[in-house]
Amino acid sequence: MAYEGRVGSKMGGGGMASHSATNQDRRERLRKLALETIDLEKDPYFFRNHVGSFECRLCLTVHQNDGSYLAHTQGRKHQTNLARRAAREAKEGKGLDPITGLPAGMIGQQIVQPRKNLIKIGRPGYKITKIRDPVTRQTGLLFQLQYPEIGTEIKPRYRFMSAFEQRVEQPPDKNFQYLLIAAEPYETVAFKLQAREVDRSGDRFWTWFDKDQKEFWLQMFFKTEREERYAGVPGLARR
Repeated sequence: MAYEGRVGSKMGGGGMASHSATNQDRRERLRKLALETIDLEKDPYFFRNHVGSFECRLCLTVHQNDGSYLAHTQGRKHQTNLARRAAREAKEGKGLDPITGLPAGMIGQQIVQPRKNLIKIGRPGYKITKIRDPVTRQTGLLFQLQYPEIGTEIKPRYRFMSAFEQRVEQPPDKNFQYLLIAAEPYETVAFKLQAREVDRSGDRFWTWFDKDQKEFWLQMFFKTEREERYAGVPGLARR
């Protein structure tokens, strides 16, 4: 690292590095070292949240970039938590790799679960209906998807995904989120929604799968602007 231009040093003569500069240089060296040895796509504790930051699921820490996360994985806290989890799982005998003896998902695991070579038969038929609660004036959506060729033991699954998790529309738009519904052997379908909080109280949000008609229903309501703005405020009267 360069020491020129520091207080008390001459041009070309170097100088004492400050504590912050030393830490910055150390983090950069750890980042370069980690990039050569760690693949983030295979790290079971690496997670990109809905705002684009990086989280460590093991230590419950948040990092602004991949360099900060990689430096964290080489630190004492992460390595200590790795050792503690490995010791606990080895004691309980859970999730151990039969070849290496390490917990499943850790670096060194040799067995990779084979992916299913399932032939997709196309997208399901669907219908979307806009709905509104007559009392609270909340807006919502009702999804109806038809799966006539679905297996008898298979039930459609759903999840909400932020714009920062998808790789179809670049750059991601934080004003939108996606509802994914999957059921083999059909293709997974995604619906682009407003990035508003979903109301899961009471019977506002529900799903139902009709096994006879092979039809999947999902109803959702968005929270009102007042609830989103003042959520968690003490003394706020509930709806």
